[in-house]
Amino acid sequence: MRILVIEDEARMGELLREGLTEEGHTVTVALDGREGLEIAEGWEFDLIILDVMLPRMDGFAIARRLRAQHNQTPILMLTARDSAKDLIEGLDLGADDYLSAAEKR
Repeated sequence: MRILVIEDEARMGELLREGLTEEGHTVTVALDGREGLEIAEGWEFDLIILDVMLPRMDGFAIARRLRAQHNQTPILMLTARDSAKDLIEGLDLGADDYLSAAEKR
């Protein structure tokens, strides 16, 4: 699988890259929202792992833009925010699943 990880914490991005690469996946990591959106718009991926709190453009805005462009790549949102409101917003914007910080760490 080709996986795009959009995660501003470099250490977390590298851990995801290493783990997913060991499982045989091809992984691209973007460290901010705008860069991640540009990569997602320019390349095809089988999965996008998307942090919510990102510099330059948050994960909700990225999901909204991709779905408005009819990009149906599955999105797994990662976040330190675990409120029901955030979960509902992420899923309403087209995320396929949502992983909160308690599960992320």
